[in-house]
Amino acid sequence: MKCEWALRRGDSPELFRVLGTPDASNVPHADVADDSHALMMYRQMVALRVLDERALVYHRHGRIGTWAISWGHEAIHVGVMAALRDTDWAFPSYRENKLCLLRGMSPEAILAGCRGQPEGFWNPHEWRVGSICIPVASHVPHAAGFAWGEKLQGRDTVAAVFFGDGATSEGEFHEGANFAAVTRAPVLLVCTNNQWAISTPVSRQTRAMYLADKAVGYGIPSVRVDGNDVLAVYEATRQGAERARDGGGPVFIECVIYRAQAHAFPDDPSAYRDDVEAEKARREECLGQMEAYLRARGLLSDEQAAQYRSEALASVAAGIVKAEALPTADPELIFQHVLEEQTPAMRSDMERLRAVRTRYGSP
Repeated sequence: MKCEWALRRGDSPELFRVLGTPDASNVPHADVADDSHALMMYRQMVALRVLDERALVYHRHGRIGTWAISWGHEAIHVGVMAALRDTDWAFPSYRENKLCLLRGMSPEAILAGCRGQPEGFWNPHEWRVGSICIPVASHVPHAAGFAWGEKLQGRDTVAAVFFGDGATSEGEFHEGANFAAVTRAPVLLVCTNNQWAISTPVSRQTRAMYLADKAVGYGIPSVRVDGNDVLAVYEATRQGAERARDGGGPVFIECVIYRAQAHAFPDDPSAYRDDVEAEKARREECLGQMEAYLRARGLLSDEQAAQYRSEALASVAAGIVKAEALPTADPELIFQHVLEEQTPAMRSDMERLRAVRTRYGSP
C-alpha cells in the first residue's frame, strides 16, 4: 500500500488511510503491519491514553503542573515511533512529552518532569529523543541540523520532528524546512494538524488549502494522512523514513485530526469553539478505531483489552507515587546546564535567589 507523495496537493481532499471507515467495518488485509505488531501499537496507545487520563486527575489534585493533553493524538505518536529504527531520533514539541514512554522510560520520570524535578529531564542521547522545546517550532531547525550532521558523518539516521498546525506560521519552521531541503537532510516533518493552535482555528492560521502545501515552496514532497489511523501513520512514516534514509531528503507528513479535548490544563475550549465537531471527533477517536479493527480481525478480546488497561493503570499509579517520593528540586538548578560560563546577569540573579533563600529559608 503506497502513499501518494506529491509536490502539489491540487484540489484533492483525500487522506491516506489503511483502516477504512471510522468504525473499521471495512477490514483491510494486514499488508502494513503483522498481527503482533498491530497489537503492540494498540497496547502502546492504551499506555499513552491512560497516562494522559491519569495526568488530568493528578493535575486537578495539585500533584503535577501543566500537562499538554494528547488524548486523541496517540495514533500519531505511536505510528511514527513504531516506524522508526531504535537508532533514529525524535524531536518533540510539548505535546509529545510522552514519547520516551514508547522507548522504555517509566511514567515516574515523565511525571517527575511535570513536578519540576530533575529526574524528569532526560538525557537525549540515552533515549534518542530531544529535549522538550516549549517555544513553538523552535526545535524544527534543531532536527534539521542534527539530521544533516548525521548525514555528514556517514550515518543513516533519520530524525522525526513533531509540531502542530500553529507552528507552520512560525519563522523557525520555515527556516528549518528550507535548511533541511537545501542540505537534503533525512528529516521527517510530522505536522499534527488538529485544527486548533490553542484557541486559533486553522482557518485563521493560513490561506493555504492544506498545510502539506507549505512544503511546496521548499521542494519537499508531502502526504496527508488520517491522524486517527495508526496504521496509516505508521505506513506513511515508514515510507518517508525509507526515502530519507536512501538520500531522498526531507518529507512532510500532515496528520489530520480534530483536537477533541482542551489544549492543556486548565484550558477551557468551550470559550472559543462549538462542541459539535469535538463530540464527533470523540466518537471517531484513534484508540477506538484501532480497537474495532483488532476485534474485527479476531485479534483482541475483552479480557486482553481489560488487561492492557489494568497494566497501564498500575504502571502510572506506581509512577506518581515514586515521583512524589523524590526530593524537592534545588531552585539553583535553573542556572545549570544553560551556558558553559555564566553571564553577569545570570550570576546576579543567582545571588539574588540565594539572598532570598537566606532571608526566608529554603527552598
